[in-house]
Amino acid sequence: MTAHDLVSDLGRAYPEGRLDRRMRIYLAPKVLIIDEMGYLPLDDMGATIFFQLVITRYERGSIILTSNKSYGDWGSIFGDPIIATAILDRLLHHSTTIKIRGESYRLKDRRKAGLFPRAEEDGNRPAFPSPELFQNGPRRQGSAAPRKTGAPLTAPGRSENPTDMRERGSRKSPLRTGFPGCFHRH
Repeated sequence: MTAHDLVSDLGRAYPEGRLDRRMRIYLAPKVLIIDEMGYLPLDDMGATIFFQLVITRYERGSIILTSNKSYGDWGSIFGDPIIATAILDRLLHHSTTIKIRGESYRLKDRRKAGLFPRAEEDGNRPAFPSPELFQNGPRRQGSAAPRKTGAPLTAPGRSENPTDMRERGSRKSPLRTGFPGCFHRH
């Protein structure tokens, strides 16, 4: 399930007074897999609901989480670096982070077919194709639409300085930067 779908589902249950009952569905599995964390930012309610899910599952059940955002970018996902730090504090405790580098396996066949060259072959072209190249069929139900911008995947102004979080007022340990592939509590 994508992070956006999960938070949307719980967000619909909240005004109907069913949040506790609906939350139990996501607390029951031994392993909860959340895909595309950070693909879309969460509003205040979504961030709060996601935080509640993480703290309720903390040390009770495993979470596997995929994201293309570095830890330092998580403040922009949740709209607040403090809540991002609190969430990461619990996710990273007893966890392993796997960084996946290299070319996307989904793009391999397109590159072989010559639809776009490698970035090192043509310095004038972006490393990733435009979203129009991916508009060749229906998306699976519930999947997110392709990015509409050519902006880089990292947030502008991201700092590699790990003390930045402390300077912004966080009492928690600073966020590490890098490409988190997934989290898994063990």
